[in-house]
Amino acid sequence: MGIQICLSEIMKEKKIKSKDLCKQIGITEANLSVLRSGKAKGVRLSTINKICYYLGCDVGDILKFDGNLDLEEDDEE
Repeated sequence: MGIQICLSEIMKEKKIKSKDLCKQIGITEANLSVLRSGKAKGVRLSTINKICYYLGCDVGDILKFDGNLDLEEDDEE
């Protein structure tokens, strides 16, 4: 995928546990796990906003572009 999610690294750096972040941003641990694993196909901007606020980081700290164009089947229609 062209976009890498670096949430795990930021959480380790900030020493915050998944359970605690879930409570603060209002999502399930399962959904946070999908984000942390990089398998998420999308994420709401409001969720990114809350993550950045509670972790004290910038969007660019969490989302990185790897320089590749990711063409999925949905994009080709």
